[in-house]
Amino acid sequence: MSITVNKLTKTYGAQKAVDDISFTVNKGEIVGFLGPNGAGKSTTMKIITGYLPASAGSATVCGLRVTENSNETKKKIGYLPEANPLYFDMYVREYLDFVTNIHAVKNKKEKIEEVIKTVGLTVEANKKIGQLSKGYKQRVGLAAALIHDPEVLILDEPTSGLDPNQIVEIRDLIKKLGENKTVLFSSHILQEVQAICDRVIIINKGKIVADDSLTNLQKGKTDEHNVLVSFKEDISIELLQSITEVSEIEQLQNQNYKLKTHNPEFVRKQLLQLSVVNNLNIVSLQSQNNSLEEVFRSLTQ
Repeated sequence: MSITVNKLTKTYGAQKAVDDISFTVNKGEIVGFLGPNGAGKSTTMKIITGYLPASAGSATVCGLRVTENSNETKKKIGYLPEANPLYFDMYVREYLDFVTNIHAVKNKKEKIEEVIKTVGLTVEANKKIGQLSKGYKQRVGLAAALIHDPEVLILDEPTSGLDPNQIVEIRDLIKKLGENKTVLFSSHILQEVQAICDRVIIINKGKIVADDSLTNLQKGKTDEHNVLVSFKEDISIELLQSITEVSEIEQLQNQNYKLKTHNPEFVRKQLLQLSVVNNLNIVSLQSQNNSLEEVFRSLTQ
């Protein structure tokens, strides 16, 4: 396992920021770490990277316990904190040179140019960091996290402050990095997580409330689906209520409806029969699993 968290707890006085959590992340996995503000995401990441001590439990990176091998584990981790710490009076290459010295990187010049190209900093590389937009500052932080070619990447809100085009670029970069690195990243943009991750860990009030593949999470424990149907004609909800095995009906807009059911195939057939009997035209008909947003809300509210 690249990352192992075992019964991890962090307390601040009487408050438990992280409460006895355990999970593992394998090499080559890209795992989204989700939760509301104050849920314990950043605290957990800081403990894994060695920036914070745990009150109880342990974090292991590449087989090394963080508390006992702090320097060795830092060599294996690339960390981009939520509050990206940079020296604004330094030029981009100057700052990256500073970081390579900390990590004792060989072939510094080649490595700096390589990482500048990788994160898309080429056009801004001759500027002082303080002159950069927030999005490019974020890229500098990501470059610093990658400069020593770590085995594990811990990214806390890596797309914060980026415009939509930059988000897509960083998303593609993270997916590429995940081919041979372990990536654990947090984000409040759920579409981002759906685009990048196959697995999601959700934490709420310091406890893990979900740890599963996106597919399983979206199916939900009850395996409930949504059937979306759109009619050309006006139709009453009362008519739709005649359909069996539907637990809830919601009118979205105009003649678009969402029907919750455990048996989407059966409900779709009934909708087609209903349209024939009542001389109605169905414009569209499809079923879908719960969205990640619905899963997140149900687990954290």
